This record gives sequence, C-alpha cells and structure tokens, in this order.
Amino acid sequence: MKTLLKIEMKKLLIVLFSLAAAVAQAALPVQSWTAKSGAKVLFVESRSIPMIDVNIDFDAGARYDPAAKAGLASITQGLLGLGAGTLSEQEIADRFADAGAQRGGRLDLDRAGVSLRTLSSRVERESAIATLTTLLATPRFDEAVLTREKARRIAALKEEETKPEVIANRAFDTALYGTHPYGRNPSTATLEAITRADLQDFHAAHYGAKRAVVAMIGDLSRAEAEELAERITVALPPGSAAPEVAPVPTQKPGETRIPHPASQSHILIGSAVLKRGDPDYFSLTVGNYILGGGGFVSRLMEQVREKRGLAYSVHSYFTAYKQEGPFQAGLQTKKEQANEALALVKKVITEYVDTGPTAQELKAAKDNLIGGFALRIDSNRKILDNLSVIGFYGLPLDYLDTWSANVEKVSVPGVRAAMKRHLKPENFATVIVGAP
Repeated sequence: MKTLLKIEMKKLLIVLFSLAAAVAQAALPVQSWTAKSGAKVLFVESRSIPMIDVNIDFDAGARYDPAAKAGLASITQGLLGLGAGTLSEQEIADRFADAGAQRGGRLDLDRAGVSLRTLSSRVERESAIATLTTLLATPRFDEAVLTREKARRIAALKEEETKPEVIANRAFDTALYGTHPYGRNPSTATLEAITRADLQDFHAAHYGAKRAVVAMIGDLSRAEAEELAERITVALPPGSAAPEVAPVPTQKPGETRIPHPASQSHILIGSAVLKRGDPDYFSLTVGNYILGGGGFVSRLMEQVREKRGLAYSVHSYFTAYKQEGPFQAGLQTKKEQANEALALVKKVITEYVDTGPTAQELKAAKDNLIGGFALRIDSNRKILDNLSVIGFYGLPLDYLDTWSANVEKVSVPGVRAAMKRHLKPENFATVIVGAP
C-alpha cells in the first residue's frame, strides 16, 4: 500500500512540475504604450476571471523626503484615500465597498503607488475607477486627518524604536548611506514637522501623469485599457521633472555596536551595491541563492546553523533600486556567541566571493529557481506587481518570458566575477544590536 502511495505521489509531483514548467514558459503578451496624458502604460489581457487589477506607480518614493521632514512621502501616499474632492474618508471607503472593489497602496525608497482590484462589469468598474481617479487627482489632506495620522505614526514609531530588529535596520541604513536619502528614517521630530502645505506641494510635484506608470491586467480589451488609463491619469497635476538625487556615497567600512537588553544579538553586515538593470543581476540572484538566499541549502545556513548551531536562521539578499540598493547578510544569535558568529559569516562570504560556487551548487540553484518561477506569476496580483517593476524601471517587456532562460545562462565563472565586482567584504558595514 505504501509503495503504491509513493508511486502515485511521484506521478502527482511530475504532473505538478510539468504544469509549473508550462506556466513558466508560456509567453505573457505584455502590451505597452504612452497615454495622451504622458503616463506609461503596461497591459496584459486576461479573460480567465471577471476582474481587473490596476496599479499606478509614481516616481515619488522616500528618496525625495527632505532631511528635516523624513516620512513626507509615506504620509502623502497614506493620505491619498483619506478624503478627496467632495468625498470624505468614510465615503471613499463606502464607494469602494459598494462596488466590491479593493484598494491598496505601496511605498518604498523609489516608488509610491495605489492599486485597485475591481469587477470588470461596467457599473462596478465605472464606480471604482471614478473613485480611484478622484483620490489620485484631488486628495484633500484634511488638517484633522493629518494630525491624527501623525500622532498614530509617532506612537507606532516610539514602540518600534524599542525593538532590536528595528534598531538594527535603521542603524544599517545609516551605516550604508549616511545622509543620502536612502539612509533616512522618520523620527518624531521629522514627522511632527510635516504640514498640510508640505503634502500639497509634494503631491503637486511628484504625482504628475508624466511620472506615472499604469500597470493593468484583467478582463478588458486593449481599447478599453487605453480609455481606462487615460481616465485615471488625465486629471493628475502636471507635475515636474524628476529632480536629481545625490549619488550614493562611497562606503566606509566600520562597525556599530549598540547595547540592548535583548537576550540575543542582532547582526547585520553588507554594503550598497546593486542598481536595477545591472547586467550582473541574474548572476547575483543565482549566486546569492547559493550563499544565503536558498534557506537550508545555502552555505551560510549550512555553516552557521547546521554545523555549529550558532543561529536558528541566517540570510543574505540583494535589493535593487534606481540607485545602489543593499546587499545584506544577517542573523540573531546568543550574545556570548555574537563575535564567533559574526566572524564565521564574514569568513563564509569572503571565501565564496574568492572562489564562487561549485558546479553542483550552481545546477541545484538554477533548478530550484527555474522550477519555482511559476509561483512568481501564478496570480493576476503577482503578474501586476511584476508589470509595475518592468514599467517603472524600464526593463524589457519580455522580462518575464526570458527570466528562466537568463537564469539558465548563469555560469560558475559568471557568478564568481559578479560577486567579485559587487561585494568587497573588507568594506562591509557591520551593525550589532545587543552587542556582547
């Protein structure tokens, strides 16, 4: 009986992997154009369900925060749906609920945006899109709402600043970026300094149609998508050209040790290294899977957890932005083991940068990444997220179609060379919160 069950399970796994491979290899017909308003549009027609998913991103991320008002981009984005035009905060929520629509939001260092999921039936779609257009084009930024949101965020910030993992991440940002906008974090003082006029000015400057990227997927035709994108963006403010952001400064190696009563030390090391569109992106992606991104099959996990039991978990990853995003490796460990664990992590990374992966490690990493690619595009929401990245960062329209092939092209010499170009362990910044 057990033997038959194993055989059936193997057959099921073969079918599932075959389906996953088929999905991963299926071309996504991404269409792109520039709307009359000046907005960039990406669209995938998908008639499988009667839904439309829309995302509007603006070049309005936290990198545009003034130093004395860090948090301005976040509050601006957060207040978009809390009163707009003649609609109150509650009326906006009611209109989306009545249409069966869901609104979301996003903010990171580069981007700020709003998403919408709505039924494709005309009545519900028209209502949801009209409400979305109103909140994007004419946010009210009511003084009372701003006061409330600032108080809420300051209270949350004060609580977060007691947590060792938050302290570590904030210190790590500062260690990598110094006074560069990528290294800024809101404080009570910067949040309190933000005024309604600041929000109005930030919205007028950064939420213009020409700085917008509209991504859509769902149950509508190209003509309907063109009309919808135009309606969403035509009423936006003119906006201004994206201002220059200072280059990321050359990183100086250093170690920051911060006392904390936590029972464990929180350790982060790394440097600012990777821009979107870098030709080494896929070599670094595959290479990092082997180093610390592949969970239990990674070198860091094997050496730090499995062989020596110095941590329950250890990670590494690259994040790519318009300017150099971080490489970070990190773990938590007992205070009395912190120095030993830190030395070991640095040793593993340094050896890996020097010698690169083995052929066996590379094959296993590529097989896992390619085999799991279907899970990256197994829903309209995930496809929409990828479309937004493609549009905002100017990646090729066939980026998803060629993703697996680009992973497959990665070689052992390619990983070694990419790691050597981007990672200089001797220049890493190190942060230890709860230092021994």
